[in-house]
Amino acid sequence: MDIGQWIIIGIVAFGASWLTLISGFGLGTLLTPVFLLFFPLPEAIMLTAIVHVLNNIFKFGLLYKNVNTRLVLLFGLSGILGAYFGSSLIDSLDTSIAYTSTLPKVPTDVSYFSLAVSVLMILFALQELIWGRFSFKLKSIILIPGGLISGFFGGLSGHQGALRSMFLLKAGLSASAYVATGTTIALLIDFTRIPVYLASNDISAATEECVPLLIATLSAFIGAFIGKRMIAKVTIRLVQWVVGVLMIAIASLMLLGFL
Repeated sequence: MDIGQWIIIGIVAFGASWLTLISGFGLGTLLTPVFLLFFPLPEAIMLTAIVHVLNNIFKFGLLYKNVNTRLVLLFGLSGILGAYFGSSLIDSLDTSIAYTSTLPKVPTDVSYFSLAVSVLMILFALQELIWGRFSFKLKSIILIPGGLISGFFGGLSGHQGALRSMFLLKAGLSASAYVATGTTIALLIDFTRIPVYLASNDISAATEECVPLLIATLSAFIGAFIGKRMIAKVTIRLVQWVVGVLMIAIASLMLLGFL
């Protein structure tokens, strides 16, 4: 890899980490396609996973004082269970092709599953953007199936962060507590899924890429650190807008075959 490619990886990791700290999701979704430009799929996934978990550990160290333990127990533990069942269904998932996108350089097939997940994300996002200003608080009992649903889709498609954010936004949290609690739940999911991935994949090729891994990780740390300094000035309504817009953007990229 040359310096230009390292710079691209660093910029994306920094920007995605900064945005993730406010929105609660997006680092893995945005960083994986960049790694895919330079590495084979298994290495790209592994490199992204390593950056993701290290960044979540770093963010947890910055934000742990604002974690809502009750929500972690209600939402996070059920999310782990949902992710386990979702992951176990990957091999049997119907990947029938809905259509082929010709916008990327190489025509990309978009499955019915990706289409369904994208539409679901857009509907959630529109609900937040249009009706999010009307505040209401979810009952605790709803958070348990919410964790199961977000974890399940995370196990299937890797987009559990977006669905998790939509539930946590209605949990009556402040912006700082929302970010800290979401980070803790994401870390629990990372600690669950990454050992399974390590057990079933050869990671030697990915771990040999020390320079891009180091650049991406340090850039993500800097993005999280700067984002943490800004979080005190962020309102929960701003978070709702960031989440809604980012969900629509990611869903649109999925529909176009970029993700």
